[in-house]
Amino acid sequence: MTIAVTGASGQLGRLIVQKLKQKIEPSQIVALARSVEKASDLGVEVRAADYEKPETLDRALQGVETLMLVSSSEVGKRAAQHRNIIDAAKKAGVRRIVYTSLLHADTSSLSLAPEHVETESLLKQSGIANTVLRNGWYTENYTVSVPGAVKAGAFVGSAGEGRISSATRADLAEAAVVVLTGEGHDGKVYELAGDDAYTLADLAAEISKQTGKDIPYKNLPQDEYAAVLKGVGIPADFAGALAAFDIDASNGALFDDKGQLSALIGRPTTRLSDAVAAALKS
Repeated sequence: MTIAVTGASGQLGRLIVQKLKQKIEPSQIVALARSVEKASDLGVEVRAADYEKPETLDRALQGVETLMLVSSSEVGKRAAQHRNIIDAAKKAGVRRIVYTSLLHADTSSLSLAPEHVETESLLKQSGIANTVLRNGWYTENYTVSVPGAVKAGAFVGSAGEGRISSATRADLAEAAVVVLTGEGHDGKVYELAGDDAYTLADLAAEISKQTGKDIPYKNLPQDEYAAVLKGVGIPADFAGALAAFDIDASNGALFDDKGQLSALIGRPTTRLSDAVAAALKS
């Protein structure tokens, strides 16, 4: 069995490779990355693979039986890029694809959803056995702001009372490895989210508890929150998108209570308190 992991130099892809090495021999793993150098420290074979250069994909997938398709990070280009690698997988005789989609992609209000839905459709049309991992929000999407919130004396956002069932990248990577190395997952769609939903006010309260400081949550109108994000150096378009995601969260787009992630990995998902503690140490 040879398993190739796309985006291996990225945060999720790197974790998947590292956890795969704990389950199977490194010689059975191929890391695919646009920059071979950035993935050279993973301790497995690394092959150059650029979503927008099909010739690199044809070479990269030779001899691969299972493809872990970590979704592209280039919003707006994802569907076309994913089509390229799925087509290359068909040519190379890849037998199985595992894909990281979006929580409730088929009904989600998030602007990210359509490209994931299109990719899921491409997988169905490909004729290749596949499993769809609909990953919820990364807990790190919010905890990355913890040090800044402590410094500023408040955690800001636009998610209101929306409950967020996020999961850490490590938990989601572990789920991917379970599917990649296990049986009975073909044709399945998993909605993967954390066990315990929280509001951003809950997150702020946890930060306050762990730091001994009063860090309130301040809910801002969407435009004001986008302006705050731009003020700390985030590009305008991305700042606007992040603020819009919070509005979606306020309407329940990031909530799930089915427990499929913990069932898949065989343990409770990482607690918010542990994720906050990790962010404070970083």
